Amino acid sequence: MTDALATIEKPGRSFAGDLWHQFRAHPGGVAGLIVFAFIVAAVYLGPFIHTIDPNKIDIKAKNQGPSWAHPFGTDNLGHDMLAQVLAGGQISLAVGITAMLLALFLGTLVGVLSGYFKRIDGLLMRITDLFLALPLLPLLLVIIMLFRDTLRAAFGPESGIFILIVFVIGITSWMHTARIVRGDVLAVKNQEFVLAAKSSGMWEYRVILKHILPNVMSSIMVSATLGIASAIITESALSFLGLGFPSDFPTWGRLLFDGANFLQINPSRVLWPGLAISLTVLSVNYIGDAIRDALDPRMMKR
Repeated sequence: MTDALATIEKPGRSFAGDLWHQFRAHPGGVAGLIVFAFIVAAVYLGPFIHTIDPNKIDIKAKNQGPSWAHPFGTDNLGHDMLAQVLAGGQISLAVGITAMLLALFLGTLVGVLSGYFKRIDGLLMRITDLFLALPLLPLLLVIIMLFRDTLRAAFGPESGIFILIVFVIGITSWMHTARIVRGDVLAVKNQEFVLAAKSSGMWEYRVILKHILPNVMSSIMVSATLGIASAIITESALSFLGLGFPSDFPTWGRLLFDGANFLQINPSRVLWPGLAISLTVLSVNYIGDAIRDALDPRMMKR
């Protein structure tokens, strides 16, 4: 009797609690979360501790190795590499998160509309197939070459390139999210609670917002984590090709591009930004895997 009362009085766990419990059971996800949190804290709080200006030129200290004054060494102009990696991390993470949000919005919008409204499904999926068939890297290069100078003149050299890079990555990264969301919507829209909402006279947009979107949110969250990693890699590739931000506005990819010619003289110039990119992408991928496993209905029932 006492055990029964204790069972009744024991409060049930919330969905967030169950999700966190399943997430903690994934060692890679926990490790990835710790590493990603450390990187975010380092790039945004580090400049308040390591106060050297990343664009300060000190020719007397050029091409130095790691030291107490310059923990990551210096480049050929005497820039402090630690300060540049921290400043570059702010831009790379901002580009990755902003581009991911844009791609996630477009992909979710197309996926929901395509899966819910049968009459426009064929058109939207053919547009998605068209974007999937395009060679992305040449397309990115063409768009940047066409609009780079115009946006620089309109918004300034830094803001113009930021808007262009985010827009280019966002509009070329939404297709996989759209396909995943469409599949989930097709599976959800014929379930009884959605049919009941429709039969009650609820407006279509309220059915989508109240019943469809919450049930496909797990796929959207996984796509979000993977989208950050993809956007960071794409921005780094564009910067490495010399088509990203200007040299006085460092990103991790730009630091790799600038340090490639000095690889034999000072290998640490490409080691630190390359390591930052690798750890960030790897940690985000592990977080995405852990979220996917935690949101698996079969895991939630255990």
